[in-house]
Amino acid sequence: MLDGQNSAGESAGASNRIPYWRLSIFYFFYFAVLGALVPFWSLYLQSIDYSAQEIGYVMAALAISRIVAPNIWGWLADKTGQRLRIIRWGSCLAVLCFLGVFWQKSFAAMFAVVIAYSFFWNAVLAQFEVVTLDHLNEEPEQYSRIRLWGSVGFIVAVVLLGALFDAFSIALLPLALLVLLLAIWVSSLTVSEAETSHHVAHGDQSAGESRFTDILKRREVWVFFVASFFLQISHGAHYTFFSVLLEEQGYSSMVIGGLWALGVLAEIILFMYMPALLRLFGARLLFWAALFSAAVRWLLTPLLVDFFIALFLLQWLHALTFGAAHAVSIEWVRRFFPSSSHGQGQALYTALSFGAGGALGAILCGYLWEISAFWCFAFCAIAAFLGFVLSFWGMRKAKLD
Repeated sequence: MLDGQNSAGESAGASNRIPYWRLSIFYFFYFAVLGALVPFWSLYLQSIDYSAQEIGYVMAALAISRIVAPNIWGWLADKTGQRLRIIRWGSCLAVLCFLGVFWQKSFAAMFAVVIAYSFFWNAVLAQFEVVTLDHLNEEPEQYSRIRLWGSVGFIVAVVLLGALFDAFSIALLPLALLVLLLAIWVSSLTVSEAETSHHVAHGDQSAGESRFTDILKRREVWVFFVASFFLQISHGAHYTFFSVLLEEQGYSSMVIGGLWALGVLAEIILFMYMPALLRLFGARLLFWAALFSAAVRWLLTPLLVDFFIALFLLQWLHALTFGAAHAVSIEWVRRFFPSSSHGQGQALYTALSFGAGGALGAILCGYLWEISAFWCFAFCAIAAFLGFVLSFWGMRKAKLD
């Protein structure tokens, strides 16, 4: 694995256009924040006596802002061409808003703080994806090798924080998140605009918006967005209650973090070989495999939670359910939308999938969890399978590979 990473660094370093490590470090810290939030935030909320429904709503707040924020920032970035300025201001304001976590005293206050800081935090990733692809220019296959450092950041965060919380207390989570959010802002200051990035002239704006609407009317495009929406609904139980489920079965924070890290390790391996997998199987088959694997994964998780070896094996499916789905989605958005509307395309993907899908999944799972863990995860399996059926119907004849 290290050899693959070194070769990626050398090949990227061979081109002065690609600031490989500066881009990679940003992804490292951005996804380290997710490595702190996703496995441990629900456990932290449970530790301060939040109910399952309240946990569901607060977790949904992280996704709700993704419905609106990426589209606002995407439109603004495409109109002004000031992507890095938006990324830097978004990172800085996310830090300032997150400070409210240390003073909130109620569920309503926590919900408001999470909405506020995530509104700016969610301004960042979709636009940084565009900055990265601008730097890669005619070498988009390098994307997976840069993005894998985000997965490394996630693993480092879950392993170190899992050990920290076992040794001390999960009450340290807000402080850890504040440090990581600061690191995102600092790393954004080290990245420069790509030579290929451009400002969209005002005269071209209305034409670009017209083309954007026309693209969305193509069947394979809207089917892709709806299938991505279902895929992220299906992650609701995993992102919101997987750690709670494990803790209720007696697993320690260290083991919980280790299982999360294992899934992301599988994701890293997939990212390293993604160019070869795309050539071998094609993007469409990998997308179908991601949706079908998600249905299997969510159905089996509550049934096999008592068997560590089964959980160990199921976590490897994360390579498909997130890694393959995300890499294919980023590539398809790049192909579907021209540079004049690329930021809006990335923002719409984020808003509909991680935003609307993630929020709806978290809220519904908050209610289903109080019925039973099985029905919570079974609902998610059904959502993933619906996405698979829809994408198979809508994409099987389209020219996507």
